[in-house]
Amino acid sequence: MAPVRNARVVFNSVPTGYPEPGKTVVYDDSKTIDIENVPLNGGLLIKTLVLSIDPYLRGRMRAPEVKSYSPPFTIGEPLASHGVGVVIRSELADVKPGDHVYGVFSHEEYNVRKSSEGLKVLKNEHNLPWSVYVGAAGMAGKTAYMAWKEFSRAKKGETAFVTTGGGPVGSLVIQLAKLDGLKVIASAGSEEKVKFMKEIGADVAFNYKTTNTAEVLEKEGPIDVYWDNVGGQTLDDALQAANVYARFIECGMISGYNTGQKPIHNAMLIVGKSLSINGFIIGRLEHKYNDEFYATIPAKLASGELKFTEEVTTGLDKVGDVILAVQKGQNKAKAVIKVADE
Repeated sequence: MAPVRNARVVFNSVPTGYPEPGKTVVYDDSKTIDIENVPLNGGLLIKTLVLSIDPYLRGRMRAPEVKSYSPPFTIGEPLASHGVGVVIRSELADVKPGDHVYGVFSHEEYNVRKSSEGLKVLKNEHNLPWSVYVGAAGMAGKTAYMAWKEFSRAKKGETAFVTTGGGPVGSLVIQLAKLDGLKVIASAGSEEKVKFMKEIGADVAFNYKTTNTAEVLEKEGPIDVYWDNVGGQTLDDALQAANVYARFIECGMISGYNTGQKPIHNAMLIVGKSLSINGFIIGRLEHKYNDEFYATIPAKLASGELKFTEEVTTGLDKVGDVILAVQKGQNKAKAVIKVADE
């Protein structure tokens, strides 16, 4: 067989604001790969099927001297995010051709891996679409499930406030909180997402762009658990509305990813209200909850007990556009890039 195209999405420049398609990231279809003969050196060859586009990718688009919990992308090299692929060739005993694997994938049509480290073979007993395994049954779902289990200390009758409740993480948090018997206040940035939040059980759902968050929390609070995806003024409002001994779960602060973080003015309330604040990185919780997650969540998603939405865009060439949409909150659901069919 002659070499085939191996298109990729390359990190081209460090953005100063929002990442620009065609400038920050560039689609490159000039590369090829010989599928039958490319050396594996004891590893495996994977055809990429779907890739996840997540808010945290913006944090990796930085200069190498800027330190963070995750490494920066390298100028001139492909982006990387969680994905699902099918194994084409394998020289490993634990992975065979035809297996579907989940892990962090280079943004290329084909990935050559030296080992199976960091990959999970997906059995998919519930016949979910592969896209779900980078969303509600993937990192987004793990983020919600594992951090809620670890930090919420939820008690029936308490009140939770969930930001970006129409997104893949927040929507699952809403449902987990309801299963634990909590009243849920949830915010999102469009009427479509507000409608979805109500459908999955949020007791109070509002559009933060058209409704004053502080006024909603004053009326519906105090809050006992705060799930923070946005930071900024909303975090300040939540501090003001917090009950004594409330738990704050800090998942992300997207309001400042592209424009810079704003100072917190109500920080002294952490002391006065005896608040617990937990930031987390999901990779630090997986060892504790990974088996439980896969034994629990895919089945509930397949049965409809837990609801999810996704927005699948076809083509690696659309990665830059989808990244920008996610940063601006313009995506309507979990953002997924479909790279190829089986």
